[in-house]
Amino acid sequence: MSASTERLRDSPGTTEGLRIPARYRHDWALFADWCTATDHRPIPASPDTLALFLREHPAAPATQRRRVSAINTVHTRRGHPPPGRSETVRRRLDAARAARLDRLTPLLLHKAAELPVTGWPGGLFGRRDALLLTLAATGMPFAQLARLRRGDVTVDAGAVVVVATDGERFRLAPESGAGASPAVGVYRRWAEVLAFLDQYPNTDLLAQHLTDPIEVDQVALTDRQAHQPLLCPIDRWGHLPLMPQPMTAQSVAALVRDHLSGRAPARPLLPLRKRGDRDDDPHVRFDTEVALNPSYYERGVAARHQARDHLSGLADVFDEIEARADALLEELLTVLEGLQLEPGTTN
Repeated sequence: MSASTERLRDSPGTTEGLRIPARYRHDWALFADWCTATDHRPIPASPDTLALFLREHPAAPATQRRRVSAINTVHTRRGHPPPGRSETVRRRLDAARAARLDRLTPLLLHKAAELPVTGWPGGLFGRRDALLLTLAATGMPFAQLARLRRGDVTVDAGAVVVVATDGERFRLAPESGAGASPAVGVYRRWAEVLAFLDQYPNTDLLAQHLTDPIEVDQVALTDRQAHQPLLCPIDRWGHLPLMPQPMTAQSVAALVRDHLSGRAPARPLLPLRKRGDRDDDPHVRFDTEVALNPSYYERGVAARHQARDHLSGLADVFDEIEARADALLEELLTVLEGLQLEPGTTN
């Protein structure tokens, strides 16, 4: 056994108590020795540390992929996020993919900056699609992007930090000398829409807000809100699902493709329904102000859940009724045929 492997067994800060597969021992020992020499932590290692290691140890693509597999395996067995599942490392392993992303990233960010942020429903689609394009510019796979939750995104020191469901981290940092990344504004504008809907789950009010925006307090998310989808489908009238649901990976891919090709649908302005318009109608009168109970919407959602549970068995009941009706009809037809076959009867 090599001295480097022996050090791994004895070092409490690396892989103590872990059985490393034989095919990975040499690669892990090489990485651990390099970390010790360069004052980096071998476990948990950051994606930047792994990328630096790969850069300082050039090798054939197959060899580099084997090294990343070894390091990922050790991290996974120790309960740490695998550093090799990051865009930084992917770019090191796939030069063609890195070159393709380098070409697409400025185009995606340029398209995102052109989208409207006000108006109805253009401002709603524009804010969501701008965030979608900005996140796609990181190289995040569409399936991973569609699974993002509201709590997966934070703002830290002028950068947008995304932690995907599998633990992979993406960081949209500001350019050198800039105070904050443009991605911060893109993210906050969509987060403002979601925060507004948390307080006022009404499409008409949202339309008025996007036409004449007011400041919305973005308080800390509750556990329920943090687990809600970040990107939601929107119908042509600007309605979001009553119960939050994520976009599909196919929808995300189609939107990115349409924006890049210039085929994204235009969003014509829709008229707003305002109370002043109704006041002009002599047949409509608002005699009293209606104050809704603060728990009005929660009770409504709870009632819908209860109704769904109570009515869930109706389909079986209807199927049984239909089957019995078919059986009775069959018996009736049999009786009628018997009567027609009796002697002495006429047609």
